[in-house]
Amino acid sequence: MTVGFTVFDTAIGFCGLAWRGDVVLGTSLPEGSAARTRAWLLRRFPDAVEGPPPPVVGEAVAGIVALLGGERRDLASVPLEMAGVPEFHRRAYEVARAIPPGKTLTYGDIAHRLGQPGSAQAVGQAMGHNPFPIIVPCHRVLAAGGKDGGFSAHGGVGTKRRMLVIEGALADEPTLF
Repeated sequence: MTVGFTVFDTAIGFCGLAWRGDVVLGTSLPEGSAARTRAWLLRRFPDAVEGPPPPVVGEAVAGIVALLGGERRDLASVPLEMAGVPEFHRRAYEVARAIPPGKTLTYGDIAHRLGQPGSAQAVGQAMGHNPFPIIVPCHRVLAAGGKDGGFSAHGGVGTKRRMLVIEGALADEPTLF
């Protein structure tokens, strides 16, 4: 079955999504431009063909656009391809998917919910390898004390903070400019 992908505009820039059938294989946060996001997806899915998504995947795209536009959208029902995802990561992603827009948990909170209270660092590593950003909302997972923690997407922690502001989890902070 052919792997398809699409690049679409959102309030934070051009995101991307790849699928096979009605299942999402991966997503991309903005890479700085539509062309860079497209290139990133093609590096990850070299045999993918760009085109319009099937209806189920189109609903996921619409949900991502709406969420990043400030609407409270639950993406927990979007079907994800978890083959090849380590079991611990899969379990951590399940907990992260249950965090509603506008809320956050810490890496330690997720470790406790997994019944492994000493595994906060492993949770952080799982979030850093998340193949489904936005759908698996790793941006809603913070370091101890509510600190940002890391964020491996283009724009780093600034992108994470922007997403949290859009969702209402952080106050919009004034800048000097």
